[in-house]
Amino acid sequence: MPLNDQQFMRYSRHLLMDDIGEAGQQKLLNAHVLIVGMGGLGCPVSLYLAAAGIGQLSICDGDTVDQSNLQRQVLYTGDDCGKPKVECAAQRLAELNPEVQISAYAEKVTEQILAMDYSLVVDCTDNLAARQQLNAHCYRRKIPLVSASALGWEGQLMAFDFGHNSSLCLNCIINQDSAEPIMNCGNAGVVGPVLGAMGSLQATTVIRVLLGYFKQHGQVQRYDGKAGQWLQLRAQADEACVVCAPLSS
Repeated sequence: MPLNDQQFMRYSRHLLMDDIGEAGQQKLLNAHVLIVGMGGLGCPVSLYLAAAGIGQLSICDGDTVDQSNLQRQVLYTGDDCGKPKVECAAQRLAELNPEVQISAYAEKVTEQILAMDYSLVVDCTDNLAARQQLNAHCYRRKIPLVSASALGWEGQLMAFDFGHNSSLCLNCIINQDSAEPIMNCGNAGVVGPVLGAMGSLQATTVIRVLLGYFKQHGQVQRYDGKAGQWLQLRAQADEACVVCAPLSS
């Protein structure tokens, strides 16, 4: 379906770009993206994806807004404290772009939620078990996965285009037998803009994948906000990985 006049105006800065244009914008409008976790990462991811014109956004988080969230979770205000994050987020995102279809799940991610038809999944969770659940599901279904995390001054991003590359997965890098990290945002803190930077990079990566420009399957990007430095690492496949090794051998 061709873009209407309002869409031409709203997405004009995309349409001016030769490597996006009307065809690329149509790909974004046709996409359905699941964001799991609506905290410090999920807030900027969802804002930029809604603004970019992702046609359907599903957001999943079982938490309510707490006053301690307001230092970094930029979708929420003090009036939202005690309310489900996804309900507050859905309202703000709809105000930003009423054309986006938003589905809000005020619960932890379940197999029923994951069973829906997604173009891509964004991992904005804060625990290892959820990351491994998303990784295993996306690998089985050949759905791209964009994952990030942050602590203190540092952030990390990894992305996997499982539809085109099955040689490596998140479990190869963060083994599912690993224990949950002792340090987390709740006991070690985090700089809000570091989460903003990583969330923005996640949103950019989502758009790159959807438009066919993503080539860094499994590459680890680390950001040191205190030093102002980026580091890129090439991860290696684990031949004993319980997720991807049996199918890739």
